[in-house]
Amino acid sequence: MLPELRPEAADLLNRVNDFVTNECLPKEEVFESQIKDGDERWNSYPSVIDDLKEKAKSLGLWNLFLPESEFGAGLTNYEYSHLAEAMGVCHISSEAMNCSAPDTGNMEVIARYGNEQHQKEWLQPLLNGKIRSAFGMTEPGVASSDATNMRATAVLDGDEYVINGEKWWTSGAGDPRCKIIIFMCVTNPDNAKHQRHSMILVPMDTEGVEIEKMMHVFGYDDAPHGHAHMKFTNVRVPKENLLLGEGRGFEIAQGRLGPGRIHHCMRAIGLGERALAMMCKQSLSRVAFGKPLARLGGNMDIIANSRIELDQARLLTLKAAHMMDTVGNKVAASEIAQIKVVAPNVVCDILDRAIQMHGGAGVSQGYPLASMYAHMRTLRLADGPDEVHRRAVARHELGKYTVNEAGEVESSNIARN
Repeated sequence: MLPELRPEAADLLNRVNDFVTNECLPKEEVFESQIKDGDERWNSYPSVIDDLKEKAKSLGLWNLFLPESEFGAGLTNYEYSHLAEAMGVCHISSEAMNCSAPDTGNMEVIARYGNEQHQKEWLQPLLNGKIRSAFGMTEPGVASSDATNMRATAVLDGDEYVINGEKWWTSGAGDPRCKIIIFMCVTNPDNAKHQRHSMILVPMDTEGVEIEKMMHVFGYDDAPHGHAHMKFTNVRVPKENLLLGEGRGFEIAQGRLGPGRIHHCMRAIGLGERALAMMCKQSLSRVAFGKPLARLGGNMDIIANSRIELDQARLLTLKAAHMMDTVGNKVAASEIAQIKVVAPNVVCDILDRAIQMHGGAGVSQGYPLASMYAHMRTLRLADGPDEVHRRAVARHELGKYTVNEAGEVESSNIARN
């Protein structure tokens, strides 16, 4: 059974819901209208977000995501999951409360694995909302679903690392406020497969760091945040910019990605709730063939299935978050993989149904459904594609059994579910 929220967490959830409903949602169109065109598109950002940030700070709705940290609000993963769902309803609300990706994951990495200088130079400005950040992992030349394929390198030369390689889908790098990238690369090619990679802090203004182009997602460039294809040519950074130690990149990644997947999935569920509400309102307000759309064809089943699937996804995600808090990320690995498959797929289906219920309007610029779908379809690839997570779940299930010398299948007695 999942626990009730502590009173302080429940109070925060109520205040986040109010802030999203009364402050963020009414400003969505203002945010979009303030995104510039042409050369200014990647040299500016909507000023309304600064107004929302100041409001969030004044309400105590700031840096809510870091569990077990002096820098956060002291919430568990389970508690923060409820807040993430509330933020997911509106795409600008996470940034307004300084709780948006990739900054949340990067702040967690620097808080956990950075030294005092890293925290002073980069973590504090991030926590204050003065700068933004990016995370460089995915590469254009290899199948990045297998992160061990990574080709970017960092070679120690005296007191500096010399970095070379390419990254793409570097989310956040287009933002003029992005000042730092956590860069994952090969430093120890002769080590064991998962001990070859390291993470290094690379300032955006370092010589040799270049944005080749900004990527589009189904035609959306997601300005001012954006997703960059980047080149790193003989980029030199001090050896002190290394996080935790050489060959420990995957160790850091596993610590980073667990909470991040919870955040992504719960925000997705919040988005699904908004899509379902839009679907219901449209089905009741539009009339065809003398009846509301809700009463035509199989639309009642469509609405019912959407509610059922969304609640199932929420419960599975909350279970994973609770397990992370109580038994740790390693034991919860299968559940974390499960939610990363379930939540985006469920919400993609609900968005598709909502679009269908809206007809041609559903794919137009007059409604947010098309951009919501583009974002959610991308989430099936971000932080590992569905297939990688399904493979992890299947391996966990198969690991509960062994085949003895006689070829008989036996339980290995490690099942915990």
